[in-house]
Amino acid sequence: MSTEVEQIIEKVRQLTPEQQREIRSFVEGIGPETGSSRKTIWEKIREHAREVPDEVWEQMPVDGAEQHDHYLYGTPKR
Repeated sequence: MSTEVEQIIEKVRQLTPEQQREIRSFVEGIGPETGSSRKTIWEKIREHAREVPDEVWEQMPVDGAEQHDHYLYGTPKR
């Protein structure tokens, strides 16, 4: 009989590379943390931002902070 870890590894091997990256990111986020190894929210945001392809960043609005009501709620731009 295989262990839990072996069963998990076998399932992960069947996933696409993108799904495997998502699993790795999730598992890294639930690992044990000690005082000095704990990441700040800003470090976590930077890590996730690095995973976003350049093409997606290029499509982001440059006036997002000024026009957030427009982009979030559909109100007219000011």
